[in-house]
Amino acid sequence: MADPTRDILETFPNPYPQRDYSIETVCPEFTSLCPKTGQPDFGTLTITYVPDQLCFELKSLKLYLQQYRNHGAFYEAVTNTILDDLLAVTQPRSMKITAEFTPRGGIRTNVVVEYSGSSTQRH
Repeated sequence: MADPTRDILETFPNPYPQRDYSIETVCPEFTSLCPKTGQPDFGTLTITYVPDQLCFELKSLKLYLQQYRNHGAFYEAVTNTILDDLLAVTQPRSMKITAEFTPRGGIRTNVVVEYSGSSTQRH
């Protein structure tokens, strides 16, 4: 199966670009594969951002995230890749993704990645 691609993500114009406001999108059914074991990883993604000119469209986000169902990657890589892809298509003022993965072997992992428009982070 091909690697997930951001090409599926769609956007629409921010109806209030003159105002700072945050959008929080919760995706409670995220699934990817562990690259070591091939076992599924389940988690909840919470995407919070302050849009600039563009917002992401929810159906395209769902289809984008579904690409990860058969994709093997560690939690850290998945979370950072999703941030990079959403930054590339929306160019927000700021964005934060919290990925809360369900426990495996008695260990729970959360990965939090952030982008601030004033930072020099690459995307």
